[in-house]
Amino acid sequence: MIAHMSSLDTLFSSLKQAQARLALENRAARDKALSAAAAAIDRDRSDILAANAQDVEKARSGGMQESLVDRLLLNSRRIDEIIEGIEVVIRQDDPIGKVRAGWTLPNGLFIEQVTVPLGVAAIIYESRPNVTADCAALAYKAGCSILLRGSSSALESNRALVRSIKAGLAEGGGIADAVALSDLGSSGTADTGSHKDVDIILNARGWIDVVLPRGGKNLIRHVVENARIPVIETGEGNCHIYVEGGVDMDQAVEIIANAKLQKPGACNAVETLLVRRDALTALLPKLAARLAGKAELHCDVSAKEAIEGGSLPPGLKPAVFGTPPSAELRPATPRIPGLVLKDAVEADWETEFLDYILAIKTVDSCDEAIAHINRYGTKHSEAILTNDLQAAELFRSKVDAACVYVNASTRFTDGGVFGFGAELGISTQKFHARGPMGLEALTTIKYLISGSGQIRS
Repeated sequence: MIAHMSSLDTLFSSLKQAQARLALENRAARDKALSAAAAAIDRDRSDILAANAQDVEKARSGGMQESLVDRLLLNSRRIDEIIEGIEVVIRQDDPIGKVRAGWTLPNGLFIEQVTVPLGVAAIIYESRPNVTADCAALAYKAGCSILLRGSSSALESNRALVRSIKAGLAEGGGIADAVALSDLGSSGTADTGSHKDVDIILNARGWIDVVLPRGGKNLIRHVVENARIPVIETGEGNCHIYVEGGVDMDQAVEIIANAKLQKPGACNAVETLLVRRDALTALLPKLAARLAGKAELHCDVSAKEAIEGGSLPPGLKPAVFGTPPSAELRPATPRIPGLVLKDAVEADWETEFLDYILAIKTVDSCDEAIAHINRYGTKHSEAILTNDLQAAELFRSKVDAACVYVNASTRFTDGGVFGFGAELGISTQKFHARGPMGLEALTTIKYLISGSGQIRS
């Protein structure tokens, strides 16, 4: 343990010294180094993919659910997306040295409010090796050094990516020590699941300026409850879509299917569907047919009745059950082929499934939907599908979340989609940063005061 603490203290010191040097670099130097890092990732993609294949094989052999394996998986297209994300970061304006305001006091003092780097950041995250490159690029552009602490499931992928990034930064004349990976266990060897280094990071007052947990509920809770350094909460997404009557139900079905199926392991995937009672029979049979064989539905009584008793979409033939000897013996199999229906329980409303599961609840009003979201949601991304402008404005104003959508999928909550190139995570809190966090989230302010001999009487 002493040796491990010593190695981490050395790492903390190196990051702090690197950040002090990086803060003095101009935009051209930082951009040049990042461009070289992107080129190194491109050059080393075969090594990165080989390392990732080891992680994926280990995850599958360990029984990891496939939606979570997808979060871990890299391929050539995803490497291209990582490189493009870094290039977008490079093209963005320099976040450092911006004069946000300036004014002169009656005594002649001139005050400027300018942006400066936040300092040394640490991010503790699960799977998602793309986070390694995204956060390294954002931090470097913002003049911050960063300590990356990924999960053991992505250890080989993260090691390969960090090797390439650090090599590229050095080749581009940059400061490679500004990026570091913590992959040590309690004995100072490769991480085998020990979280003791995490606890040391969380107590690194004077070394680490901010820590960001990015992952599931347990990780976030552990960081928030144990950190002695400032925390920006990110990650968990128990997201909802609320549907009112009168909307284009075919469009609504596609929005919901996209939000559930396109990437169910993402924190912006929909987990609970709230349906106004007057929309049940128009929406749910169509939605059930669309999701049959793709996602299981956990329904309350009214939603289940609407699926089992409503009109089937044109062209869909009900499942054939045969002729049971009596109605009492008829199997409780859904009449839509491939559909898995289950009775919803209280735990469904508070669960981030990260899987091909959708909970469905009936509500009688927009206010009831809002109350449910504000009770069970994680302040991430929420959506309403409606033709009623008053309902849309009510939903926007009363739902407590970082991102609120009208007539669109929740899957758009993403730093890359929002034009940031990459993101540190989705902040679900209200201090300092909220929503997708880009370069601005890694800056703070400094006041520069210029005088001509003034003294205070």
